[in-house]
Amino acid sequence: MNNSNHALIEVGPDTLIDPIERPKGTSGNVALLEQRRVRSDRAPDEEVLRVGVIGYGYWGPNIVRNFHTQKSSTVVAICDRDPHVLAKAASTYPELDVHSDVDAMLQSPNIDVIAVVTPVWTHFNLAMAALLNGKHVFVEKPFTLTSGQAEQLIETADRKNLKIMVDHTFVFTGAVRKIKQLVDANELGNIYYYDTMRVNLGLFQHDVNVIWDLAPHDLAIMDYILPAPAEAVVATGQKHVNSVEDIAFITVYYPDRLLAHVNVNWLSPVKVRTTLLGGNKKMLIWNDLESDDKIRIYDRGVDLSSKEGLYELLVSYRAGDMWAPHVENTEALALEIAHFNRSVLEDRPVLNDGQAGLRVVRILEAANRSLSRRGMEVRI
Repeated sequence: MNNSNHALIEVGPDTLIDPIERPKGTSGNVALLEQRRVRSDRAPDEEVLRVGVIGYGYWGPNIVRNFHTQKSSTVVAICDRDPHVLAKAASTYPELDVHSDVDAMLQSPNIDVIAVVTPVWTHFNLAMAALLNGKHVFVEKPFTLTSGQAEQLIETADRKNLKIMVDHTFVFTGAVRKIKQLVDANELGNIYYYDTMRVNLGLFQHDVNVIWDLAPHDLAIMDYILPAPAEAVVATGQKHVNSVEDIAFITVYYPDRLLAHVNVNWLSPVKVRTTLLGGNKKMLIWNDLESDDKIRIYDRGVDLSSKEGLYELLVSYRAGDMWAPHVENTEALALEIAHFNRSVLEDRPVLNDGQAGLRVVRILEAANRSLSRRGMEVRI
């Protein structure tokens, strides 16, 4: 870790900064990256990760806000190639170095973590450059464009003893953590199916299809919750508006007859975020758009039995109670970044690490191959 030896001066009730003068009209200078803001509730000797964020578009402001408000991290610089975006960032965070010089950020000795919040086709080069410059990496989903790229990043991080976290934010939501708890406790029994719908009107992308845009959320959740890795994928879809698929249906096969289905769509008149999870004991519905009772558990299902001397099976239907467990409402991204910071500072494993990102990319690759062959099954 690189630690600044500058004495801090108080400039307000909640803010301390390094007394390094920033010349007006300059940006992207490595020396300027030493300027840091830390909240006064941090202990004087508390280790703080210094973060540089590349990309301040749609998701970048959320990444900056959460890294900047953690006790264990502070954002020191924001980089983007769009001058209008940079102006917005500078207005919101006037104390930070805001510039368009990616190389300066990647090479700075005064940055410990690089957050890559850019289009997926840029992830590999930026993340690899960060790792080669000794930085830990937090990277937006999906991890990379290919599994080969993901494997290279994982190998580099392992060799240099650096951490990678792939931003699978939903894994840290109260709802997903509750579902994971129920599955691990065998409350639902043997899982039969996982059926999810993630649809809305837009936002249309030009560089990736709807599978690569929306499905990583659900594939990351499935990777976290379901008890075994995926075995095969079948995907179908169609292009209506531009040159990439805007509607798609993905079927993922798992061991023990477990089946998962993902419906993603940019052409829906309404926004839907609903998941059904069925087991031989109980069934569950998760509606992420509900403000209350996001998860409902149903003691419903079927029981099979046979009469002595008869060959036919007797099916009885079980209709028990429904209940809604308490779901924590803490911001998932805040929990995710706090977990990442602890993993870096205490050298702990990262939950959604490069390997988790790689597993999702492999399913995405298989889905694309199946899609190009009009639904042919592709083994993973």
